[in-house]
Amino acid sequence: MSTTVGDFIIERLQAWGVRRIYGYPGDGINGVFGALNRAQSEAKKRHKDTDQPGPIEFIQVRHEEMAAFMASAHAKFTGELGVCIATSGPGASHLITGLYDARMDHMPVLAITGQQARAALGGHYQQEVDLLSLYKDVAGAFVGQAAVPAQVRHLVDRAVRTALSERKVTALILPNDLQDLPYEPPARKHGTLHSGVGYRAPHLVPHAEDLQQAADVLNAGKKVAILVGAGALHATDEVIAVAEKLGAGVAKALLGKAALPDDLPWVTGSIGLLGTKPSYDLMTECDTLLMIGSGFPYSEFLPKEGAARGVQIDLKADMLSLRYPMEVNLVGDSAETLRALLPLLEQKQDRAWRKTIEGWMASWWKTLDKRAHEPGKNAVNPQRTVWELSPRVPSNAIVTSDSGSCANWYARDLKVQRGMMCSLSGGLASMGAAVPYAIAAKFAYPERPVIALVGDGAMQMNNMAELITVSKYWKGWTDPRWICMVLNNQDLNQVTWEQRVMEGDPKFEASQDIPSVPYHRFAELIGLKGIYVDDAEQMGAAWDAALASDRPVVIEVKADPNIAPLPPHITLAQAKAFASTLMKGDPNEGSVIVQTAKQVIGAVLPGHHDD
Repeated sequence: MSTTVGDFIIERLQAWGVRRIYGYPGDGINGVFGALNRAQSEAKKRHKDTDQPGPIEFIQVRHEEMAAFMASAHAKFTGELGVCIATSGPGASHLITGLYDARMDHMPVLAITGQQARAALGGHYQQEVDLLSLYKDVAGAFVGQAAVPAQVRHLVDRAVRTALSERKVTALILPNDLQDLPYEPPARKHGTLHSGVGYRAPHLVPHAEDLQQAADVLNAGKKVAILVGAGALHATDEVIAVAEKLGAGVAKALLGKAALPDDLPWVTGSIGLLGTKPSYDLMTECDTLLMIGSGFPYSEFLPKEGAARGVQIDLKADMLSLRYPMEVNLVGDSAETLRALLPLLEQKQDRAWRKTIEGWMASWWKTLDKRAHEPGKNAVNPQRTVWELSPRVPSNAIVTSDSGSCANWYARDLKVQRGMMCSLSGGLASMGAAVPYAIAAKFAYPERPVIALVGDGAMQMNNMAELITVSKYWKGWTDPRWICMVLNNQDLNQVTWEQRVMEGDPKFEASQDIPSVPYHRFAELIGLKGIYVDDAEQMGAAWDAALASDRPVVIEVKADPNIAPLPPHITLAQAKAFASTLMKGDPNEGSVIVQTAKQVIGAVLPGHHDD
């Protein structure tokens, strides 16, 4: 049988090192799925001891958006190319949200989609969508639609190489009639391209004079603050060495949460709206800022412009001096650049700044402990859920979080250990990413326990269906521990609090209230383990049971929606807005006052503190 275009595409992806594709079938992409099937059949015929790589594994999801989130997560957790596949029309359009997640977090992802037959294009045909235009932004680095078999080779090669080298999303669009045609290599003549396979990231380090200039700035600082992001995840030892030499404190953007373990007393934790007070104080009081591999978006949580000298390290030049006007901008790999910078740095002899930071953190952990143990009103304080997880989480665990109020507790209360992996939808901050992220993490590392932290809004939106994907595949995982904790508070909680504190509006029940669903019972219906918790004192035992389970677990927690996810710094304007909310009459006013007013007022009045 001759090799079809679909066969060639699968062979070429395998030559590029692709071993897993997430997606959903449809007639617009049947030719490629047929090739996947043939490749797997051929692999089964080969002897097990062959040196040839195994076939590409296809993971069937419940919705194409989830496939794109999984491809994004695969790239985040492995550093490899993430690949998702969908049919034409609605299948292709469903990928968009997950692809934007990858694009905004600088992840290499390739989307492969079907398209209607070439002769039908432009004829208002069924499921004909102008995919070149649709993908123009999200896959702007490279999007190509194949027209003839000889074109496919260079389209695949360029899409993969561009995604890997630029850390961006690319897309390959394949008309359905083209996929089953015999593959033809490009002819040796004018108007053809003869591409090849292979890419290795370059050794990227700034010029020596730029490193010296950066060292001069950092050596002159008396109160150095460091902010790390996802670009520092592979530079843990280097960041620690630089921080120790400079006597600096280190704050972490959400995507960089796993860059440093939280048992280091000078690590101040997350920064921003979901961050800690020590991180806010670190940025407010420092005189020098070193930013490493971070695109943290909220400039109001960085030093006031002109108050601190700045040095930034990033692979992408377009991310430099974007959030804060830096004095020295270094384009380079974070680990390599820090290693080159370290010998130029002087050991800080005065450790007063470091001791101040450590004092902040000792006090902050006590504050979090106290907050986590505040009783909920006939429900569990949601802070307690993650607080109880922290001492129990395995050191090799992978933890994902959804957007919403659960991300606050993930950001502040989860103490990351060295060796753990963590992530969430960063730049896009999309609901619905935690469960597909956790599924992709488990496929990438089947021997590691994986935990997803999810709100009930995201579960109802799209994550509940993906529990079926877990049910379909979990028996093939080396370690069956896959845990999803759902905060059931019947409220789109983060937005409710944004309405109260930012807008000064009471909770709008018509938009915020959502129905209660027995998530733990749904889990049991599809063969998983379900645990229900409505007593905070049982939360630790629930985590113990889940981590000891012989199958995936859904922990459903009846959570109090009126425990405020307070920002680390409350402005007078925010306090006034909150007071205005209560004056207008919030439907949960009594509970809100009890749980929150003391903390809000105490944050803006001198002499009043919740710790």
